[in-house]
Amino acid sequence: MKTHNFSAGPSILPQEVLKKASEAVVEYNGIGLSLLEISHRSKHFVDVMENARALALELLGLEGKGYKALFLQGGASTQFIMVALNLLEKRAGYLNTGTWSENAIKEAKIYDDIYEVASSKDAGYNYIPKGYSIPEDYDYFHCTSNNTIFGTQIKQFPNSPIPMVCDMSSDIFSRQLDFSQFDLIYAGAQKNMGPAGTTLVVVKEDILGKVSRKIPSIMDYKVQIAKSSMFNTPPVFAVYTSMLTLEWLKNLGGIKAIEKVNEMKARVIYSEIDLNPLFKGYAVKEDRSNMNATFNLVNDDLKDTFETMLKEAGISGLNGHRSVGGYRASMYNALPLDSVKALVEVMSELETKA
Repeated sequence: MKTHNFSAGPSILPQEVLKKASEAVVEYNGIGLSLLEISHRSKHFVDVMENARALALELLGLEGKGYKALFLQGGASTQFIMVALNLLEKRAGYLNTGTWSENAIKEAKIYDDIYEVASSKDAGYNYIPKGYSIPEDYDYFHCTSNNTIFGTQIKQFPNSPIPMVCDMSSDIFSRQLDFSQFDLIYAGAQKNMGPAGTTLVVVKEDILGKVSRKIPSIMDYKVQIAKSSMFNTPPVFAVYTSMLTLEWLKNLGGIKAIEKVNEMKARVIYSEIDLNPLFKGYAVKEDRSNMNATFNLVNDDLKDTFETMLKEAGISGLNGHRSVGGYRASMYNALPLDSVKALVEVMSELETKA
């Protein structure tokens, strides 16, 4: 029986990517060595890294626009502090829309004044704040494009008068945006791009080198750019698998093509949530995420029945985050529409049984 993987991350990857990656672990490109054994300084892996970085810029439409792509370690959480180290001189503005933006604020506060331009904490982060202003004398503005835990997503980004930084860990490469409106984008690979172990950073070079503090070499974006993401030994397997996933997306037709699929998946699941009286959505409708649909049962007495049905249907990874409860259907790029339809079928069947 097929398992429908709704895990929030590490999440589903394309089957062809898994196959190629597994073959490379045994032997890479017929060279008699595993991908995991070759030197990261060898031409074999240097080519992988260069291709991965080039694909990221190509798919985002940022080639030749002054941006550099990096594949670094430490997860998106390390970027919370790296952003502050590299960009924060006096003060910065943060949009607080959930757990991860809250963590980013906490880390940045180690260095200087951090101002919350707006927050949705008052309503359990079930909406995206709007109508706020961004001070022009701040060093940068930071936002989180998609909130995996609460199921909200920024649909319209502000016209920032200062450099805009965005954590796109859970929706990068999923929808068309003018990515040049951002001066720095970072994203953990394990949602929409590859396995855990590497983080993509895309940064406009001209915003760097403007802080007065000394930055540890490994945390300095300028050093990482100069070393082509290989200041130290990179996470070889994670970078390679991310490269394969980016190739898969390009062959599919790029972000434009996958966005149509993602919109269809979101329509299917949210339609069922809204029409089925046994369920209620968590996020306000206008801010619902196309990547993470969060919802609850109206009657918790049906919980055991529903979860038994999910198991019988081969549906995995649907439990909501412990801080929210309920359910969360993570519908990243590699999740097929058929899996969403399978989930909706179970939800509909529960209604007939209730």
